Amino acid sequence: MASLDPAVIVLAGITLLAAIVNGALGYGFSSLTVPVALVFYANRVLNPAVVIVEVFVNLYVLFINRESVPAVWKRVFPILIGLLPGIAVGAYLLTSLHPGWIKLLTYTVILPLILVQAAGRRRPIRSERLIGLPFGTALGILYSVTTISGPPLAILFNNQGLVKNEFRAAIALIRVAESSLTAIVYYQLGLFVAESQNILWVIIPCVLVGIPVGAYLIRRLDSETFRRICMSFDAWVVGFGLSRVLIELNWMESPWAYSVMAAAILLDSYLLYIFFAAPRPALGRSQTLAAPGHQRGP
Repeated sequence: MASLDPAVIVLAGITLLAAIVNGALGYGFSSLTVPVALVFYANRVLNPAVVIVEVFVNLYVLFINRESVPAVWKRVFPILIGLLPGIAVGAYLLTSLHPGWIKLLTYTVILPLILVQAAGRRRPIRSERLIGLPFGTALGILYSVTTISGPPLAILFNNQGLVKNEFRAAIALIRVAESSLTAIVYYQLGLFVAESQNILWVIIPCVLVGIPVGAYLIRRLDSETFRRICMSFDAWVVGFGLSRVLIELNWMESPWAYSVMAAAILLDSYLLYIFFAAPRPALGRSQTLAAPGHQRGP
């Protein structure tokens, strides 16, 4: 069992928060957990523990949204095929690259995706099947290196206008496949070391508590507002992590490296202001549930 040092306490806190978010929205566990945990752990130690947890978390999300699977499986099938080579390439990179470079890759890819999602820009893609295979390959590389795929998936499926349950079913299908395949590849590469197992024992109880709490809370909160606040937290944390890794790689010195975090916070604060300043119709509970916009993916 891992000792109660500051890293373990922070890991427990962030995984509990991430599990609450995942229970509420159907995704977000790794995209919240990993940026914070990378401050204390290398990807090749953290990833195997996160992947094992995500296999079961995603199976749970898929089970509760199983009725919507027939409506989306044909749309996600090309993405599932593309995952196979992507995960193989990403796992190889994970074992080959320096941990600092992997952290840099994680933060620099995720931060723009979070900010694009926060901006709420949508432009539906007409040739959805054509982009499925290359998108799946890129997603497989990203996931097997970082265990994060929620932001690009949320951008794609929100952009394509999936309704709420279809949105969750589509994400769950893909994430069950990518987490299961990645776990198998990690096992073959011998990445399940003792330190990863210690991390796993910290994460499991937090997930068991957090997911039902999130499912309970989202019934009493506006899901879009909750989602937007979570994105802001994520953007600020990723900005901090990126600043830290720039110092670690000797690319920038402190305190100048934290200008990256400050820029991320300023940009997200502007987007957050736009979000809350936008006029919102005052709807009663029954009207809100019936409103077409409310049924979009979170």
